[in-house]
Amino acid sequence: MTDSVTIAPDAKPRLPRGVRLTNSEAQGGWVLLAPERIFKADAIAVEILKRCTGEATYTAIVDDLASTFKAPRDRIDADVTKLLTGLAEKKLLEL
Repeated sequence: MTDSVTIAPDAKPRLPRGVRLTNSEAQGGWVLLAPERIFKADAIAVEILKRCTGEATYTAIVDDLASTFKAPRDRIDADVTKLLTGLAEKKLLEL
């Protein structure tokens, strides 16, 4: 049985110590680097992760993405939730 991660609207997601988002020529694009692990990030993940600085709330991040990309907020909310909960379960993001 696994514990599912939930995101509070006022949560301020951020990368934990030792995890960073970087643009790597060697990897051919943006990657999420963690101790002994590397994850290639697609363009959508990069836009979300760039906003996970520990300063903006989850709600503010979703609102900003919906405004920036003129996309339906419900769709953005679902995509952001899926990405962030997946990363949190892998200990690649703090909520």
